[in-house]
Amino acid sequence: MDKTNNSQLSTSCSQLSWFAIRVSYSRELTLKAILDDEKIENFIPMRYGYVIKGGKRVRKLVPAIHNLVFVHSTRKRIDALKDSLEASMPIRFIMNREYCRHIVIPDTQMRSFILVAGSYDEAVLYVEPAELNLVKGQKVRIIGGIFEGVIGEFVRIRHDRRVVVNIEGVMAIATTFIPPSLIEPVKTE
Repeated sequence: MDKTNNSQLSTSCSQLSWFAIRVSYSRELTLKAILDDEKIENFIPMRYGYVIKGGKRVRKLVPAIHNLVFVHSTRKRIDALKDSLEASMPIRFIMNREYCRHIVIPDTQMRSFILVAGSYDEAVLYVEPAELNLVKGQKVRIIGGIFEGVIGEFVRIRHDRRVVVNIEGVMAIATTFIPPSLIEPVKTE
């Protein structure tokens, strides 16, 4: 693991950070309502899907990944919320198994993830970490279109060139096809 990921792991309890949280029984929208009431910033990747409502098939926004909520707060505040909800809705931090610590997502990476996941584009792919057997691509920034500003890796998935934003140990999201004219390389340190 590189030094960037090590610094992600050693966040203080009072530092505002993005955390990946698991909630059981597909209650991510219930948790979102609680977080919204508490004025805690959060994000649930959503997509359009079909549900049966009143005997009819209806298209509506549904969570793209069940049981997953991203929360932007301090660890101390999330711990207090966890304690208050323990009996009614257990929530758990997603952990880095190698270091046995909470996964902390850098702000720039989360902004890129939200930019892609917040588009509700049906061609956007959600990829589980176990499925992500990608050859490392060039780190790039998208410089035009609806994904302008997204930073990720330029890779080929399902015969298309896409930019992948990977939140290690949690999930990855791949944009729709991105023409090479809309990307520029990002220098890595």
